[in-house]
Amino acid sequence: LNKMHYGIIAAGEGSRLRQEGVDRPKPLVDLDGHPMIERLINVFIGCGAESVSVIVNEQMTDVQRFLVDLAPSLAVPLRLIVKSTPSSMHSFYELSRLMRGKGRFILTTVDTIFRTQDFAPYVDAFRDAPEDVDGMMAMTGFIDDEKPLYIDVDDRMDILAFRDCPWDGVRYISGGIYGLSEPAIDVLEDCMDRGVSRMRNYQRALVDAGLRIKGFDLGKIVDVDHAADIAVAEAFINS
Repeated sequence: LNKMHYGIIAAGEGSRLRQEGVDRPKPLVDLDGHPMIERLINVFIGCGAESVSVIVNEQMTDVQRFLVDLAPSLAVPLRLIVKSTPSSMHSFYELSRLMRGKGRFILTTVDTIFRTQDFAPYVDAFRDAPEDVDGMMAMTGFIDDEKPLYIDVDDRMDILAFRDCPWDGVRYISGGIYGLSEPAIDVLEDCMDRGVSRMRNYQRALVDAGLRIKGFDLGKIVDVDHAADIAVAEAFINS
C-alpha cells in the first residue's frame, strides 16, 4: 500500500453555524458520535495516511486543544499549524510547506462530508495514476452548493476548465477535495506572488500552467455550512 499525506483546512470562522445557534466550533461539531475533524482524520488513516497536517485559526483554542490531546492516540503523525489566514488558498499555502518533497498528497476542507466507501477508490485512483498526472480533483454531480465551481472535463476525465457559471450539459462541480503534487505547489507559490486569492482561481491557474489535472466522480458530497446541514450530513454518511 503506497502511503499518502493529507492536509485539512480548518481555519474558517464558522460564523454562520454560530449565528444559527450551534455553540461549538465547526471542526468539533459531532457527526455520528465523533467531532467532524476526528472523523475526517480517521477516514484518512483508514486510507493509508502517512501523515495528517491541519491548519486552524488562532481563535480556535478549543480545536487546538482537542487536536493536541488527540495526537498521541493516532497511528500517524498529526502536524498542527495555528495561523489565521484571509482565505482557504492562504491556508493551503501554509500547509503546502509541510507537503514539499512528499510526492502526492490530498487536501480537503474540514466541512466536506463524504462516505468512506466513496473516498477510498478516489485515493487509490490518484495514488495509481500515471506519472504525468499532476493532480486529481474530486467532483460531484450533486449540486447543492451556494456558489458552486463547475468543472468541464473531456472524455478521459481530464479537466479542461473551472467555471463560475453552468452551461448546457454540465455534469460536475468541485467537491472541495484536492489531490495534488509538487508541480501544483509551484503554481500555488506563483499565485501567492501574483496576489491571486481564492481556491477556485488557484485551480484555474493549474490548468493555465499546463498541468494535467484529472477529475474523479466521488458521487455525493455534502457541505456543512448551516445548522440544518448537520442532520443531513449524518443521515448521508449512514445511508
